[in-house]
Amino acid sequence: MRNKLEILNVPPQAKEFEEAVLGAVMLEREAYHEISSLINENSFYDERHKKIFKAIKSLFMASSPIDIITVVGQLRRLGDLEAVGGAFYVTELTSRVASSANIAYHAGIIMQKYLERETIRIVTETSKNIFKGDQDIFMLQDQMINSIQKLTETSAGQISELSDIVKDRLLHYETKSENGLTGIPSGFHSIDLITSGWQNSNLVILAGRPGMGKTAFMLNLCRNAAVIGNQPTVIFSLEMSKEQLTDRMLSAETGIPLDKILNRNLQPWEFYKFHHSRELIESTIFIDDTASLSIQSFRSKCARLKRNHNIGLIVVDYLQLMKGESEYKNNREQEISSISRSLKAVAKDLNVPVIALSQLSRKVEERAGAHKRPMLSDLRESGSIEQDADQVIFLFRPEYYGIMEDAEGNSMVGITEVNFAKNRNGAIDTAILSFNGAKMKFSEIQGIPGEITNETNEEKIF
Repeated sequence: MRNKLEILNVPPQAKEFEEAVLGAVMLEREAYHEISSLINENSFYDERHKKIFKAIKSLFMASSPIDIITVVGQLRRLGDLEAVGGAFYVTELTSRVASSANIAYHAGIIMQKYLERETIRIVTETSKNIFKGDQDIFMLQDQMINSIQKLTETSAGQISELSDIVKDRLLHYETKSENGLTGIPSGFHSIDLITSGWQNSNLVILAGRPGMGKTAFMLNLCRNAAVIGNQPTVIFSLEMSKEQLTDRMLSAETGIPLDKILNRNLQPWEFYKFHHSRELIESTIFIDDTASLSIQSFRSKCARLKRNHNIGLIVVDYLQLMKGESEYKNNREQEISSISRSLKAVAKDLNVPVIALSQLSRKVEERAGAHKRPMLSDLRESGSIEQDADQVIFLFRPEYYGIMEDAEGNSMVGITEVNFAKNRNGAIDTAILSFNGAKMKFSEIQGIPGEITNETNEEKIF
């Protein structure tokens, strides 16, 4: 037999439980504590009950008494008294319960019905959009799944007891990877000393002026995460095609200069090296080279990759080429701010590190000599990038600007400084790497231990 509500096409509801909860709170003010974390005014189906609960909530937040008289008075001040049926209906609610003994159970039923209604709404909206036929079906599916997941997470609550959190953290500290890192390895010892690996939920901004080797460095990091860290990795490339990125990765992997690969000027033994690049071939790296990728599409694709492949690292090349929310299309700074916030949200929601490449402003070029080293203020178009990021890393090649020696007379040819300008949970330091531009390859420099200073950026962050 079909459910009566289904026959009448009425959304799931529990009117009698809504009445019981409202009446119980007006009888015993302290009962509000038991339900405040479970439901809010939107949890109620009856519009009258939404207004009454809103009035009760406002009284509680003002530390005022909660009873028939005060609720009626608050409804009158809010202009909602007549809409709920007047003082008579409010008084009638208290006559339907004897006490607040079962109020938590009743609130749970109200929340269950609310979740059922919201699930129906989400599925119905998805169905309407599918019938329109003007949107990508995979994006619609991901939006629906994400909405339902968020709905469930919200209803589950976010309150945890400290003792449980401490136990979880102690277990986390005791459980380290074989290489002693707590995050995904970069493949460079001097960098891992600073980061302990790329940490879950962190947003890492990798920035530098053109010619610094950002994309090559990013590809080295992705290769190392997938091969050394055994982490499925995805690259969202908004500037280069998947073929161009693959050529650069093959050059770095085989040691064959990129120009030889592009010119197809290869010897038989070089073809042999290609076909035996086992580590790269067997790694799990995805490349999405969609141009003008929207932030909504990005979030949907990442969620799908997390579900289907348990993706461990997300990389974006680069941030300024993404399309933000349409409401900010006429304000570039706000659009970039919304993109950086979304990148951080993806890192947190999926619990994976996100590395986003970023442009720097031309102010760098206007400074003289060694002062061309980037600063946080050089991040292009938005200060919110610095605010949202857990780490900001600048690449700087002194040789590019004609600086061939340092102050001690050491050669700077082929040297790349990896400067951590912001490191929310670690030290401000610099790792020194060697860069072979012809082969798109970064390497450690022998004899540089990568010691970490005690300086932190705590004062800069807070």
